[in-house]
Amino acid sequence: MTNIAQAWGAGPSERYEALATPFRPIFAAIRERAVERDLKHDLPYAEIGWLRDAGFSTLRVPEAQGGLGFTLPELFALLIELSEADANITNAYRSHLGFTEDVLNSPPSAWRATWLEKLGKRELIGSGFSETGEGKIGTYSTRLSLRDGRYILNGEKFYTTGSLYADWINLGAGDDNGDPVGALVPTKAKGVEILDDWDGFGQALSASGTARFTNVELTPDLIKPTAARFPYGGGFFQLVHLATLAGIGRAATGDVSRLVFERKRVYGRGNAARTALDPQVLQVVGRVRSAAYSAGAIALKAAEALQRSYLANLGEDETAKASANLHAELEVSQSVTVVTDLTLNATTVLFDALGASAAKKSAGLDRHWRNARTISSHNPRIYHDRVVGDYSVNGTIPTAFGGIGVAADLSPNLKIGVNSQ
Repeated sequence: MTNIAQAWGAGPSERYEALATPFRPIFAAIRERAVERDLKHDLPYAEIGWLRDAGFSTLRVPEAQGGLGFTLPELFALLIELSEADANITNAYRSHLGFTEDVLNSPPSAWRATWLEKLGKRELIGSGFSETGEGKIGTYSTRLSLRDGRYILNGEKFYTTGSLYADWINLGAGDDNGDPVGALVPTKAKGVEILDDWDGFGQALSASGTARFTNVELTPDLIKPTAARFPYGGGFFQLVHLATLAGIGRAATGDVSRLVFERKRVYGRGNAARTALDPQVLQVVGRVRSAAYSAGAIALKAAEALQRSYLANLGEDETAKASANLHAELEVSQSVTVVTDLTLNATTVLFDALGASAAKKSAGLDRHWRNARTISSHNPRIYHDRVVGDYSVNGTIPTAFGGIGVAADLSPNLKIGVNSQ
């Protein structure tokens, strides 16, 4: 069924329905066991494989290199549909999609040609940038050292989303001088260990745990030409989360609508002989659906800004590039709190349309809020609000996303709250 037929609105292009149609039976199959996978902690290896076989990993790869050539709005529209099926899988693909943008935005080179070819052959990429502990922000404790003409990698990463399912880990490390460097690491290489130890209450199947690297040897061709990421990267990675939240809203809509329709028991203070005819219950369902619609519309509008940034960066006009990149970041940041609030509220109030049985674990309704709350904890929305307000009032240009770590200038005498002593 088309998005229009479901009242989710038209796709971002005239060709979108034709592009999305081959994936929808796969999404439906993924959705069938979403609750069971969540309850059993059954990692979706098979489901990610179905998507790979269908070319999902090549959505942004040019057709000349074996890909499907989606625009960014088309990509994010499809991510919303996938997230309706299972938000975990969208998150597992997030790093792969980001690496694809890195390659697309790289200048012509042998490295770019090699990785476009690998992506066209449906090789999957996981993430290896975040680290735990007390490392200073903007630095890596993971080391990539040059020894006798060989690169040797040692260290440990966390939040390695998607790496359990991937062929490669795209990571950042420090070189012998401590300067940042990027590399691609084969997940099957000797000395690589990837653990399923992410214990969050949501997004439990996104494989966001630990990866350890012990004397892993890398050839020079696996070292990235630059550690810099693509210019609209902050907005891109955040918008994947917003698309995921919009998809969670759609999934919550589908679940609550079905359960209200099927429900036979009514409350004595109700307004109809069937729950499906109770106007107050229908109002709750309407709020959930409207929130999902609005979240999706906002996410796709922000995707248009990312597309403008991508196109500007293909040109030579540096002023146009800077302007497009700035507005892409701002449009996404302006969307974060609104989409987050819409989805968190919708995944809470849906229970008002149902009875106590809706709280049973077997119903799986709690996973919508758990997944949304977990996603919303990335890149805290309070900072997006401040950045937008500072730009609106003072014209302040947002700083680049700088990762997370201990502040370099943290005072040793800083006291944290009245109860810290």
